[in-house]
Amino acid sequence: MKAIVVYESHWGNTAAIARAVAEGIGPDAAVLATDEATPAAIADVDLIVAGSPLLGFNLPTEAMLHGLANNAAKDPTPPDLSHPSMRAWLEATPQGDGRGAAAFETRIWWSPGSAAKAILKRLEALGYRPVDKAERFIVEGKYGPLREGELERARAWGAELVQQMAGAGR
Repeated sequence: MKAIVVYESHWGNTAAIARAVAEGIGPDAAVLATDEATPAAIADVDLIVAGSPLLGFNLPTEAMLHGLANNAAKDPTPPDLSHPSMRAWLEATPQGDGRGAAAFETRIWWSPGSAAKAILKRLEALGYRPVDKAERFIVEGKYGPLREGELERARAWGAELVQQMAGAGR
């Protein structure tokens, strides 16, 4: 099974979860930032796992990212805004033709809303088949670090996704 994990990350937490999910999927899983996950790069994958931070109770918008950029000089931990947003990536993603999809988010524990559900809904609208419910990974503060045990949980979830795909005959 060929799989990729695509991510939008601003403070490194979502990128770390993406790498852990890929480790759980197996050695052939690729981890790509949104600008690396081109239509050609995802053309022959069986499973796409996409993840983003939850900002403002939702999948980050361009306006939110613009706000982050405007405040970066005042921010004690400036965000990495060098990659396109997950929203922009989803807009450019080709049809899925029934291939598998899963989504995750990084978030503080009490925050309402869901970036992962928005990602999964968009992938499903593009013809990808959800293989699991949207997953949440907890960040301890605005910038991190990840809550203890979240990387291990992400690896385990990656392995579960492989089992879900195998059970679906992929």
